[in-house]
Amino acid sequence: MLVPEATTVDNETLDLLCNAKENDLYLSNISPLGVPFNSLKGNTKDVKRLEWIAKGRPGSSCPREFAKLNTDFTEEVICTASRQYQDLKLKSLQLQNLPKDELAVANELAMQKTCLCVGLGTSALLVNGLSTRTEGPGVAVCPGPNMAYYSKIVSLQTMCNHIYDKENLVDNPNRPHVFLKELELNLDYYHNQLKIYLAKPTDLVKKQLNNMAKNLENGINYYKDLFTNQTEILKQLIGLKITTLSNE
Repeated sequence: MLVPEATTVDNETLDLLCNAKENDLYLSNISPLGVPFNSLKGNTKDVKRLEWIAKGRPGSSCPREFAKLNTDFTEEVICTASRQYQDLKLKSLQLQNLPKDELAVANELAMQKTCLCVGLGTSALLVNGLSTRTEGPGVAVCPGPNMAYYSKIVSLQTMCNHIYDKENLVDNPNRPHVFLKELELNLDYYHNQLKIYLAKPTDLVKKQLNNMAKNLENGINYYKDLFTNQTEILKQLIGLKITTLSNE
């Protein structure tokens, strides 16, 4: 994403990516499709989403309507990131007489959805000087967690040199192993799902989470065997914790 010859990213987003640290890159709940989506804190689409929430008007105007798939409240499909859906969802939650903490979590989850079918393409419009009148100028972006270890805009040739170990672009000598970063993504997803479960427990979700925890523990043990002779990686593996649920 930091190679303008290979990707189309506007200058403001490039600057955010160059300065992003580990905590700025996270597994999010922003996708209207309900799939885990890696995101960048402070992206301009998220800034606009928070502005709408602060004004008491959460949700997008849904200008392109590409992700209209939901019929929870309407006969016609609408998008979960739209203002129409989020208004109906928040009103529905209010009527459920949920405990205060549970209501706060449910409201937050509903308002996290953002207009990706527009946000992911807006950067290309900005770079090429095209109008964003319909979409708005907000840009959503999906960088991998390893973006935290790169901080320079480079040429395609320089990046190829890095890939083939002819040049080093990594700033942090303590960069975690790529397998461990992948494992962290799965752990983040698990713990996010755990928070949702704790707000509204069900037997089915409990069973799913227990199976997920077991698979993660098996994966960690596999890596421990794989990296037996690599002390630093073993230290990181030993430090990983999985919160499990009682089978009672």
